[in-house]
Amino acid sequence: QVQLVESGGGLVQPGGSLRLSCAASGSIFSFNAMGWYRQAPGNERELVAAVTRAGSTNYADSVKDRFTISRDRTKNTVYLQIHSLKPEDTAVYYCNADLTLSGVRRNFWGQGTQVTVSS
Repeated sequence: QVQLVESGGGLVQPGGSLRLSCAASGSIFSFNAMGWYRQAPGNERELVAAVTRAGSTNYADSVKDRFTISRDRTKNTVYLQIHSLKPEDTAVYYCNADLTLSGVRRNFWGQGTQVTVSS
């Protein structure tokens, strides 16, 4: 089992910045990938950013140039730096870990952190 704990959400004005953190109970550099997803009311959960074990990253088109995913090996933590926040970025942000345990690929989720962008 892997536990993921997100933090860093809050209420921010449009144009502001936030850094979300996801602390994992395991060695994140051994995971297949880690990602950040978000879910707004009435919408499906969507991938916003991901990083593979090798360090490759990908982003949703709607967040490119504004969101940056990064990892800290010493803290087993993945970050999502968000700039130029827009009201449409308002959502619960979830951390995801994709890893293989005993030959079985599994996904784990954090509890989510709320990001609200409003003036």
